[in-house]
Amino acid sequence: MNSPALSRQQLLLVDDEEDALLELAELLEGEGFDCFTATSVKLALNHLTRHPDIALVITDLRMPEESGMSLIKRLREHTSRQHLPVIVMSGHADMDDVSDMLRLQVLDLFRKPIYHVRLLETLNNLFPQPVGAKLAGEGRER
Repeated sequence: MNSPALSRQQLLLVDDEEDALLELAELLEGEGFDCFTATSVKLALNHLTRHPDIALVITDLRMPEESGMSLIKRLREHTSRQHLPVIVMSGHADMDDVSDMLRLQVLDLFRKPIYHVRLLETLNNLFPQPVGAKLAGEGRER
């Protein structure tokens, strides 16, 4: 993880596919974000309890034990976290999921595999690079 002086916001990434999770964390940490990863809703809730500065959750929708939708519903019911921005990633979202996400004020939905450029644009709009920060992605192949 990055040292707090250099990092941007803390993000929580939730996905039961560990390879995809680690790849996403590596990409976002390369952009200066401080990432926590969780492979289940239970682990995600533990991170949220232990790290009050988490500024955004990116969660998969379909997971074996408990769904990403369940995580979002729990966040919306929790007073101190009800306005936490959430981005959903899914390879299988249907119209019912989409209407639930709208009702739960999900910030964005990304189809898997995630188009990284669009995700980074979304995050950079939400959390602009600190003034004077060198772009970590310069000169690197994407």
